Amino acid sequence: MPGAIRATGSDRRGLSGESDFIALMRGLAIDRQARGLTDDAAVLEVGGAQIVLTHDMLIEGVHFLPDDPADSVAWKLVAVNMSDLAAKGAAPLGVLLGFSLAGNADWDRAFAAGLGEALAAFEVPLLGGDTVAMPDGTPRALGLTALGRAPSCGAPARSCAKPGDVLYVSGAIGDAGAGLALLRDGKAEPAALIEAYRRPMPDLVLGQRLAPLVTAMADVSDGLLIDAERIARASGCGVEIDLGALPLSTDFVAARGDSRDSRLFAATCGDDYRLILTIDPARVAGYSALDAALTRIGTCVERPGLRLVHQGETLPPPVRLGYEHGGLNS
Repeated sequence: MPGAIRATGSDRRGLSGESDFIALMRGLAIDRQARGLTDDAAVLEVGGAQIVLTHDMLIEGVHFLPDDPADSVAWKLVAVNMSDLAAKGAAPLGVLLGFSLAGNADWDRAFAAGLGEALAAFEVPLLGGDTVAMPDGTPRALGLTALGRAPSCGAPARSCAKPGDVLYVSGAIGDAGAGLALLRDGKAEPAALIEAYRRPMPDLVLGQRLAPLVTAMADVSDGLLIDAERIARASGCGVEIDLGALPLSTDFVAARGDSRDSRLFAATCGDDYRLILTIDPARVAGYSALDAALTRIGTCVERPGLRLVHQGETLPPPVRLGYEHGGLNS
């Protein structure tokens, strides 16, 4: 699910209420195709094929800033759903849009232009959806349902990692969170960090290439640490992560440095939409052609929980591993 900008009201009572509600939904989502609501998406068996379904929402003031350009909001709405498909190794089939009309025709037109740009970039058609008029002053609420075709090997789950598996991440971590921090401070440089926040680029093709090799895979939406912990919890194992191994971009280091605190920021800020995955070490040779796309950051272990190390020192996990208000399929 999308990360967030920690709007007012996202306190521990709100998080607890969300967790309680999702627990209620798990009691209803008993079909095996729902994957216990512990995965990035549902996977339907249709005529011998697997169809991946995912739904994400963006709420003004929660997932995007009120002054974010409308075209970039549209791009992000599509991209976060494509990221969920990427985590399942799926090829996009189509999307359904839920759009709130807030009485600003110029904003709506800019959104439509951005939506068209994103649909063309990801080669996915708009199939339909719904609109609703909102009362004046109500924050915009946008939703998108995406459908994808799983690879012939099947859609990887979060829940199949094993002790001894190697943990990898694709691409740099922390750029989007750093970009959001710049915008909050009224800054516009480095522009690449703001672009990472406003226009993420999900690893759709890479996800399709990785699907036959991985034991588990998810996308990094709410923060690397929390999404790694979700893989471990769903798989009934633990995970150890080397903070010093996290890939940071040169722009991130220029903006925030390369200290332990900056690495913890990168690991917990969310909105990166990279892939986090586990591979059996006996199969690591099978991904040699993907070396440039992946960074080894840790290992799955027997003991449940999350452990962090940095320059040989074991660190206690931070109180907040990431954002926990994503949705039913977090």
